[in-house]
Amino acid sequence: MCRRKWAARVSASRNKKPVFTLKNMTLNFEAMSEQQLWAIADPIMDNLMDASTQVDHARHVRDFTDRLKAIVTPDYLARICQQYQTEKGYFTTRTPIAILRRPDSAAIVWKQRFTKAPGEFVAEMVLVHRDGRYLVDHVMVF
Repeated sequence: MCRRKWAARVSASRNKKPVFTLKNMTLNFEAMSEQQLWAIADPIMDNLMDASTQVDHARHVRDFTDRLKAIVTPDYLARICQQYQTEKGYFTTRTPIAILRRPDSAAIVWKQRFTKAPGEFVAEMVLVHRDGRYLVDHVMVF
């Protein structure tokens, strides 16, 4: 390969952001496609919502960071689930809205509906990558 073609190829590859960086082998969420991120986030959110409907703490927190696990204790989850199920009912349809990427995380946003409460709500989750796993560092429905 001639030097000019090689230099052009190297220059073009420098403009693309790598999915993984060598520094600490961290995942770069900015380099991931929306399709990739939805494929990761949707099953995690499905589990979160189903586990909260069943008030199953172990399953609900299985994809949480240690920081979030410390906040969502079994008593806390039971209290929150009782409150939202009484006021709003159960989760029904969830529609993707947006993904906001940062180098070390992605904020995932859906439109959420409930069985009792009319109108549209926001479901959001912050996804991180730690020790080879995708984990939830923040999640809320409001």
